[in-house]
Amino acid sequence: MPATRLKSLYQETIVPKLMSQFQYTNVHQAPKLIKVTINRGLGEAATNAKALEASLSEIALITGQKPVVTRAKKAIAGFKIREGMPVGIMVTLRGERMYAFVDRLISLTLPRIRDFRGVSPKSFDGRGNYTLGVREQLIFPEVEYDSIDQVRGMDISIVTTARNDEEGRALLKEMGMPFRDN
Repeated sequence: MPATRLKSLYQETIVPKLMSQFQYTNVHQAPKLIKVTINRGLGEAATNAKALEASLSEIALITGQKPVVTRAKKAIAGFKIREGMPVGIMVTLRGERMYAFVDRLISLTLPRIRDFRGVSPKSFDGRGNYTLGVREQLIFPEVEYDSIDQVRGMDISIVTTARNDEEGRALLKEMGMPFRDN
């Protein structure tokens, strides 16, 4: 399988920039992407089986990988949820699929958001991992407007080997992540 555009950009230009910026002595010290997880909570899946089916096909279309159904670990009477009921779906991308997804996210998907001014630079977790919430699935070019039954969002977490937020932000900025100026 040929290397994706983002992966070759990372190896050829981003790694040398990060090495000079943070004074690394070894190529392996430079932060890199480990995985991307896409998660969607589906509270209505307990009562509406069609919502689960639609979400499974949507996320599979967006990521190119079949998602896993997450189930309730314990019963919560207030939410009318019993143990073992489906409450969401998630998919973990690694390798070529991960690079292809991040490339599409940065170059195609985020610019399609209405009134987009950039993503928050504060959504790092302290260890260089970045999480971003998407309000609607329509921003993905793979999803057609007529095929959706309801607008649903999702959470996208980008996990890196960066040791702190500064390194993680530098890595994603070099990859083209449009951070907002705060």
